This record gives sequence, C-alpha cells and structure tokens, in this order.
Amino acid sequence: MKRNKLFTYGLALLVFILVNLGASLFYTRVDLTEDKRYTLSEQAIEAVSVFNSPVVIDVLLDGELPSEFAKLKVEAKQILEEFAAKNANVKYNFIDPLSDNTQPEAVISELQSLGLTPTNVTVEENGRVSQEIIFPWAMVNYNNKTIKVALLKNKLGASSEERVNNSVQNLEYAFADAFTKLSIKTKKRVAVIKGNGELEDIYLADYLTAIKDYYNIGAITLDSVEKNPQRVLDQLKQYDLALIAKPTEAFTDKEKYVLDQFIINGGKSIWLIDQVAIELDSLFNDKGSSMAFPRDLNLNDFFFKYGFRINPVLINDLYFTQIVLASGEGNNSQYNPVPWYYNPMVFSSNNHPINNNLEAIRFQFANSIDTISNAYRKTVLYSSSPLSRPEGTPKLISLDIINAPPDKESYNDGNKPLAVLVEGEFNSAFTNRIVPVKLEGTKLKGNENKMLIVADGDVIKNQIRNNIPLELGYDKWTNNFYGNKEFLVNSINYLLDDTGLINIRNKKVKIALLDPEKIAEQKSKWQLINVGVPVFLVLFFGFAFNYFRKRKYSA
Repeated sequence: MKRNKLFTYGLALLVFILVNLGASLFYTRVDLTEDKRYTLSEQAIEAVSVFNSPVVIDVLLDGELPSEFAKLKVEAKQILEEFAAKNANVKYNFIDPLSDNTQPEAVISELQSLGLTPTNVTVEENGRVSQEIIFPWAMVNYNNKTIKVALLKNKLGASSEERVNNSVQNLEYAFADAFTKLSIKTKKRVAVIKGNGELEDIYLADYLTAIKDYYNIGAITLDSVEKNPQRVLDQLKQYDLALIAKPTEAFTDKEKYVLDQFIINGGKSIWLIDQVAIELDSLFNDKGSSMAFPRDLNLNDFFFKYGFRINPVLINDLYFTQIVLASGEGNNSQYNPVPWYYNPMVFSSNNHPINNNLEAIRFQFANSIDTISNAYRKTVLYSSSPLSRPEGTPKLISLDIINAPPDKESYNDGNKPLAVLVEGEFNSAFTNRIVPVKLEGTKLKGNENKMLIVADGDVIKNQIRNNIPLELGYDKWTNNFYGNKEFLVNSINYLLDDTGLINIRNKKVKIALLDPEKIAEQKSKWQLINVGVPVFLVLFFGFAFNYFRKRKYSA
C-alpha cells in the first residue's frame, strides 16, 4: 500500500515536471473571446515584428482609476501582452503620472506641454461627486524617437459604455500605427498643389504636421504648366499623392491634363473643393449678410469623367455646429454660441476603414456631390443628415437666420453625399478629346487607383490663435473638438497604404460592462448574495457532513 502511494506521488510529480518543461519549450496562447479581440491581425504582427532592439511603452494608466479607465487599462495590458508575445523586444510599463502629490500642477503642465491632453472625469460614489484628472495616453519609445498614442476615443453623446467600446476597439490599430511610424524607412511623398488660390500653409499646418511621420511633403505649383507642362508633370510623377485643398481660381485645360496624367500614371489624389464662394467672415459687416455665388473652377468636365459632380449649392442642416457671435458693446460685450445651419455636424456611417469609429466632422458651407453611373466603385463616406436640404446659389446669406425658428417640414431633401471615395481602373478624362498640350509618356487607361472628393475645402483648415496654428478639428470659439483630423489622416493612409494596416479599424469589439443604474438599485441584494450564499453553503455542507458522519459511525 505504501509503495503504491509513493509510486502515485512520484508519477504525479513527473507529469507535473514534464508539463512545465513542455510549456516552457512550446509557448502558445489561446483566444477564447467571441470577437477574437486578443488575436492580432497579420498587419499588426508585421508592424511589431520588425524591431530588433527594445521598444519601451509607457502607459499613463495606473493607480486608483474610475471603473471605465480601469477596464481600459486591463484591455490595453492584454493587447500589449499580445504584441510582446510576438516580439520579445516589446516592453511596457504602467505609470501613474500624478502619483507624486507634492507638485501635481507642475506635472499636469509638463504633460500638457508634450501634447498630452488630460480628461476630466466625474466620479459619483455613495452619493458623492468628485472630479478626477486622467491622462489616457501611452508613449512608445524606440531609438530616441517617441510616438504619442491616444488611448481614449471620445464621441459626441457617447455613454461610458460606448466610450470604452470605442477605445478598446481602437487599441490594436493605435499601437500598430505607432509601431509603423517608428519603423518607416522609405516614406511615400505627398504633393501639396499650389497656384490656383489654395489654402495658405498656415491653415494646413496641423494636418501636414500630423502626416509627416508617415510621408515626405513637398509643394508643386501649377503656374509653370503654361510655360513648361512636361517639367511639371515629371516633377509631379515623383510624388505618390496630390492634395488639392480649397482652390479658388479656375484650372486651365493644360493644368487639368497634367493632373489627369498624374492620376492615370498611378498618382492618388484628395480633392477638397468649395463649389460656392462664401466665407463666414464676409457676414460680419453692417448688414450682417453677404451673397453666395457659384465658384467656377473649370473642373466640372474633369470630375464628370471620373464619375461625380459637385453641385453649386449650400447644405442647410438641422444637425449643425455652432458659431459664436458678440452682443453688446465695449466691456459689456458677451460672446454667445448660436446655431449655424450652414455648418453641418456630420456623423459617420461606419461603413469603411476610413470613417470607422470616428468623432463627428464639422463641415462649413458644404456642397453636395452627385455620383454618376460608370465602371468606378464609389463609397459615400459622409452625408448630410436626413433633416437637411440643399439651397441653390446665388443666394443671400444672412446672420438673421439664427433669430428665426427653422421650418422643419421644409427639411425633407437630406442625406446628400458630402465625401465620396472613388476607386477603379481610371480612364483619362481626355479620352476622345483633343489634348491641350503634347506630353511624353501619356496614357488613356491606368491601373487600379483611388481618389477622395470632399465637397468642402474648409474641412482641412485649422484655426489660428496669435498667429499659431491650432489643432485641426478644434474650434477655439466653442471649445469643441471634431473628427476632421482623424478623418483626413485615415483617408491619406488608406489611399497610400500598401500594407492594409488601416483595415485593422474594421475590427469590431464588444465589451460587456455593468449597468450603473442596476448597480445602484441592486447593490445591497448582490452584496448579500455574494457574502451570504458562500457562508450558507459552508454551514449547510458542514451540518450535512456531520449528520451523515454520525449516522454512519453510530450504527
């Protein structure tokens, strides 16, 4: 009997040793979640696999955190564990930046100077309400270079559950994107087109700063097309994408032909077009009004061949963003936000990696886009709300509309496309036409290509304060943030992305969170169950054990 016990113990010990030895030699992880949230995509694995020296990630989420941020911390740790499992050079730390209570204001100021925006969180517990400052950011460090990663995804009107879901869904892409920025060796090139009254550089500053981690940026002026179109085309062909941001002067046929041949030869393009001439500043006069006129850019025939038309109308939308107007005089002036129906607030339909999980976008004096049936694929990324209508031009635009309640019944012609992605094997817009100038290496048909059209030139325009560009999407007058920047960064990444990294954004994650209302209502019940049931079970089985034991041995 004793020998059998020793044999059993010895066998169990041997099995235990063999299992641990096998686990150390053959490492594997199993993702049992329904949505496979911890299974990295191939693109994310490729992004992290290139590092052959330490990548250190400092995550500023530690200490006593509100419940939703505690959940975000757990999810961030899980995804970082997956990255570390694919590349042992990935190291991560969770840090509480405000753990030093002696100088919290100095720490907050320093973090803000680094571009790390804090989040103010209202915490309600046991009837007490308090405000906490959280920095939901990570810093990815590699070879003396640092990339900031925003961990929190805010959306207008989002509940706590939706905010956590949005943030968790974005984690894999956010970290994979940072790894990609750190490992880029050969950057693609973006040409900012000049010469037709496009936006000045200071209004493009924040966007160009945001994409410089991915791409090299240069300027191409089309003024030289008249004298030497071949040289301009040769220069343009050295770039991968052309950015045309709010031109205000008409394009000549020669300029259009040079851009056409750039596109047919594989160049991507982003067109941000205002088909109506009107600016908010022009309303700030004695009359408080100004005329909106159609703007002739001589691009209608060019766009028509590529399958779309931008209409010279203004979108009036009951889903609006606000502007700020002054009332009173001198020191008694007050600045009040008022509705402005010509600045639509447009929500994403989440139907493409470009617009998936984005904050609402602010458009300003937007036009509508008609798509024309042809062989090209067209994806409407953003549309006006159902409660909107197009208004023809010329039209007198007056600030008086803020004092008159809108007639909601007249807003029955909505859902007008505002941003459209066109993809396909493009044919030249000058097919079966007399070309305006002879160029070398011209083509009538190109390979698979993409272009983005947005019927608003101001969608890329950042505001300025004291001659310093502000962040794109931030409105200094109302202190609101919109998703313009992320939309345009995603757009250029999609147009130029050969690795498919942006497709990670299609990943859907659903986090099961507790209902705060049910927690408050049923707190006592569940506390009683969690404490009382185990005690009851222990007592029950104790009495049962003693009862049966006495019956067994009393006989």
